[in-house]
Amino acid sequence: MYNISTALFPRSTSAAIGRRRLFCESLCSISSSPWWNTNKTSCFRSPKLNPMASISTEAEEKQMPWLLVGLGNPGNRYSRTRHNVGFELVDFIAEARGIAMSTVSFKSAFGKGFIGDVPVMLAKPQTFMNASESVGAIVSYYKIPLKQVLVMFDDMDLPFAKLRLLPKGGHGGHNGMKSIINHLKGSRDFPRLRIGIGRPPGKMDPASFVLRPFNKEERQELDFTFQNGLEAIRILVQDNFDKSATFVNSAKPLQTL
Repeated sequence: MYNISTALFPRSTSAAIGRRRLFCESLCSISSSPWWNTNKTSCFRSPKLNPMASISTEAEEKQMPWLLVGLGNPGNRYSRTRHNVGFELVDFIAEARGIAMSTVSFKSAFGKGFIGDVPVMLAKPQTFMNASESVGAIVSYYKIPLKQVLVMFDDMDLPFAKLRLLPKGGHGGHNGMKSIINHLKGSRDFPRLRIGIGRPPGKMDPASFVLRPFNKEERQELDFTFQNGLEAIRILVQDNFDKSATFVNSAKPLQTL
């Protein structure tokens, strides 16, 4: 190993001690920066002076990461079923943006990255839908504004492969959303992207229907919907909610193209 301490910090002068203290303090200040304020390709970046004495609330929220949550149930039994389309959309985003989902944090499969220059966190809660307490824990720990928390989940009240983006609202009978609202202290003021899975045929039990896998044609159409979902989320985090909602509402299903 190289003897860095004797090369950089000779012990003979007080000036060297001062340089050592300055070097150590600069390392501490860099390591304490939030991950989203570091360079995308390096853990280190040159410090920037802030000429302003204060920053507006809007500007502060702009530099905070978005939390993108997909709802589903863990385990092979639920994998690639209708109830887990929220999980699948998160995986689609992660693959498209090169975000590794290899970390388990806050009882969630977890990843950090960027969409464009906007920092995002992806989460797939690994507790069951009716116990989605991890979302509240992530929001609290990172102090994320609720308007920058997007929850993606399945919805039987929407036609299959239809998307609907809403700025806020109730749980609509969805157990996952009900749990999230409870763990956000009753707040409903966060956006959500509903993914239509259609109604069960005939008199089929809804609980059985949501555990059905997709056939080949449905899978093709769902993949197209995920592409639209990814673009809607890009517009949401980089521009604003209204532009994203306009895109979602004007997007045509695959069958009409």
